[in-house]
Amino acid sequence: MTEKTKQKGSFLKQAAILAFAGILVRFLGFVYRVPMTNMLGDVGNGIYGAGYNIYMFLLILSSAGLPAAISKLVSERLALHQYRNAHRVFQVSLLISTTLGTIFAILLALTARKMAILVSSPDSYYAILTLCPTLVIVAVMSVYRGYFQGMHTMVPTAISQIVEQIFNAFFSVYLAYVFLGLYVPMGQTKNLPLGAAGGTMGTGIGAAAGLVVVWISYLLIRPDLLRRAERCKQSHEESKKQLAKKIMQTALPIIAGTAVFSITNLIDMGMVTKILQDIGFSDMEATALYGQLNGKYVTLTTLPVSISTAIATAVLPSIAASNRMGEKKEVKRKMNLTMRISMIISVPASVGIAVLGPQILEMLFPSAKEGGMLLVVGGVSIIFLALCQTATGVLQGLGHIKVPVVGALLGAVTKVILNAVLISIPALNVLGAVLSTTGCYLVASIFDVCMLSRITGVKFDWKRVLLKPVAGAVVMGAAALGIYHGLHHFIPYNIVCTLTAIVVAMGVYAVVMLWIGGIQEEDLQAMPMGRKLVRICKKVRLL
Repeated sequence: MTEKTKQKGSFLKQAAILAFAGILVRFLGFVYRVPMTNMLGDVGNGIYGAGYNIYMFLLILSSAGLPAAISKLVSERLALHQYRNAHRVFQVSLLISTTLGTIFAILLALTARKMAILVSSPDSYYAILTLCPTLVIVAVMSVYRGYFQGMHTMVPTAISQIVEQIFNAFFSVYLAYVFLGLYVPMGQTKNLPLGAAGGTMGTGIGAAAGLVVVWISYLLIRPDLLRRAERCKQSHEESKKQLAKKIMQTALPIIAGTAVFSITNLIDMGMVTKILQDIGFSDMEATALYGQLNGKYVTLTTLPVSISTAIATAVLPSIAASNRMGEKKEVKRKMNLTMRISMIISVPASVGIAVLGPQILEMLFPSAKEGGMLLVVGGVSIIFLALCQTATGVLQGLGHIKVPVVGALLGAVTKVILNAVLISIPALNVLGAVLSTTGCYLVASIFDVCMLSRITGVKFDWKRVLLKPVAGAVVMGAAALGIYHGLHHFIPYNIVCTLTAIVVAMGVYAVVMLWIGGIQEEDLQAMPMGRKLVRICKKVRLL
């Protein structure tokens, strides 16, 4: 086996590991969000979402760019056998991240009430408070994950993500249930603000469990890392000050690009409820509609994108190393493969969620099933968000970390303008926010992909990247609708019909894509359990 073949296999394997973890983590996320949504309802979901979005914004400012920055810098130094410099990147990053996480945690605790009022959700005060310690925990954990990813091993990150979500799922549901019954106001049956705070408290407990996993993983290999660093004979020693500067120079543009999209979520929070109230909705109705938007539409549409994000995370250090070594052909191959896998997963998810949106919500949230039209209208946003995330990962790996920031800004401006225009139309109301989100990701993805193609000179094979997945997804969508309505005529149980339609539609999509050449052996290898899938397809002569 040649060195390039080994690298190719490693790249595919690491992408598959993170993608599999992404699928499992999102599945576990659904497992706990279903009972939580049914307990809290749309109003409680609105309170929970308001607090969580504020936390996510400050989390991004404190540590979101660090895993990608650390991954890139460590991978580049390991490619040049600079083991001591690579370990110093980790040490300096840990100090920076812990400091920033602590500062933002204190800032959030001191301004929690004002933040809640600022986003038109004063009831989210307790949810915001419970998330303060989580900022420090996640900041530290992000450094360990970035270091492992830079060493081209995604296993500790994947395991920690799964453990984190298991603890998060259990404690979020349990604490939400317990807190809903505490200090219930007169005339009400639940204390929704405290219930939402119980849900957010589970996030911190899950993060702590994930941190323990990566910390133990690091302790197991630390002696070997230190020995390798001591024996390393490198020509250039980087000081901690130099590395701190490089880390921040790499991380800040990534943080800026991610923060722009997070800011749009905060703007959404303020604009949606305010505009809805201006056009005649009560405070409670506006909060409930925002709960549908954040707790259902956002939750469901970001599920498939998490897989694209995992692939982008896995490809970043690999592309960074190939680019540093001057392997232009390998960089182009990884770019095309990454974009294809992203669309093979995201396009059918977009169509499936759009055609079965109301049925999926009724299946998952029988006690709070409203909001299906949001998925029907906004399912297409999955494609553009996946394109944007994937292109961002590749651009970061190539060192063009400022380009996605511009794309994000263009998308944010588009969203704010469309929000103001569309939500104020009574017939659209909250659907306007969904349409503006689609417009935001459309603009950002077009800019990022065009810039990526221009910078690298790579012309993507759009027939394989997009057209064939769309063709397969159209057939799949028609099959899903036909199966659901045909089966529902004889078996009037939504959950049975929906699950059957989804499973059969997935099979139809796979067969169509293999038949038209939309999925090839290399693509399957990059997916979770890729080797087994290849063997099965060859046995039935689909490859």
